[in-house]
Amino acid sequence: MSPEQVFSLEGQGLRLESAADIEPYIKALRDNQDVREMRLGGNTFGVEACKALAGVLGSKTTLEVANLADIFTSRLLHEIPPALSALLEALLNLPSLHTVDLSDNAFGLNTQAPVVEFLSQHIPLRHLILNNNGLGPDAGTTIGNALTALHGKKEDARKENKDVPDLRTIICGRNRLENDSMEAWAKALAAHQGVEVVKMIQNGIRQDGITHLLSQGLRHTSKLRVLDLQDNTFTRNGSYALGDVVGSWSEVEELGFGDCLLTARGTDELSRSLAEGNNKKLQIVRLQYNDMDTRALKAFKDAAEGALPALRRVELNGNLFSEDDASIDALRGLLSERRAAASVGENDEGAQDWGLDSLSDLEDEDDDDDDEDDDTEDEDDDDDEQDEDKSKAAVDKKAERILKDADEAEGENVSLKADAVVDDLAKTLQKTGLS
Repeated sequence: MSPEQVFSLEGQGLRLESAADIEPYIKALRDNQDVREMRLGGNTFGVEACKALAGVLGSKTTLEVANLADIFTSRLLHEIPPALSALLEALLNLPSLHTVDLSDNAFGLNTQAPVVEFLSQHIPLRHLILNNNGLGPDAGTTIGNALTALHGKKEDARKENKDVPDLRTIICGRNRLENDSMEAWAKALAAHQGVEVVKMIQNGIRQDGITHLLSQGLRHTSKLRVLDLQDNTFTRNGSYALGDVVGSWSEVEELGFGDCLLTARGTDELSRSLAEGNNKKLQIVRLQYNDMDTRALKAFKDAAEGALPALRRVELNGNLFSEDDASIDALRGLLSERRAAASVGENDEGAQDWGLDSLSDLEDEDDDDDDEDDDTEDEDDDDDEQDEDKSKAAVDKKAERILKDADEAEGENVSLKADAVVDDLAKTLQKTGLS
């Protein structure tokens, strides 16, 4: 996309209240007959300013990407719905608009209605980014339901022989979706079976919600390439659900489950599922801070050697084994060989996407645990009970931290800083051809 095709006010710190305030800035947009991307983030727009901008946007039929992240900082609650409605109603009529970023705006239950209206109807939508919007489970449910309704609209249009794209990217992180919205999200994902990228990090989703999301939703996403659920809570049940569905993702390239309390048993189950050979395109796996032990590590090493020929990056810090473990040496050697075969040097661009992460925060298992015979039913039951006891304490502590952080965040203005995963989306789309 050439600079002439981008209209940007990004990061200027403008506070635009009225039509007169915004007029000097939107003249360039009005005059641009081939605009493809609009960036408004890092400014704050009042109702009248948004209405004036919407009056210009309505005619920009070439627009493909709308970055509306962080455009309502310091706005009062009653200002956001009419301002947002004006913008989204204008965007709804643009046939080429496939990517919308609404991150870092406060869309709680009282302000989410315009977003729901837009998402349920915008048939051209391919890539949706909703990070750090303060949704909570109730608003999160309405967003999930809106995406299910969108699938219905897309199907109706296809019946009329229209060229309709799949929804390919869903990024909805740091929104405290929790368990109560997972039924709606599972339905949405089961409907949009062509989705390729799903990122739902740090949403306070616990084991029952994760299990439902995986078994009733993500199981159906056979085209999935990237799944990132880091900093939610799986425990053993969620991990077993993951092991049950991971084989259905034959196209998957990246899996992120760091800080998810998979447990030793859960990481072992996942590793054995990966060893079945159904994920040959898998390149990156993130499993930090999951109580992974030496047994599970060996199972993962075996899977990497025998069933994951494309694997190039593994993140394992914060687990329960020694850096001197033979499986770590084997993994390090394997990934080093693959990097050399790809002619990627240690100082080359992209080298950080190869090899193991820093293992500076490992915790050794007790020696007795290493020597246990895991083949007997009684010992398996004991392991299960130990996993459950450890997990319950960890889950309670983690849930308390997540809810405390979310409550504190709701009392503040939404962050001016875009999340790194959103910043990376443009690079991801370029690398993978998602446009």
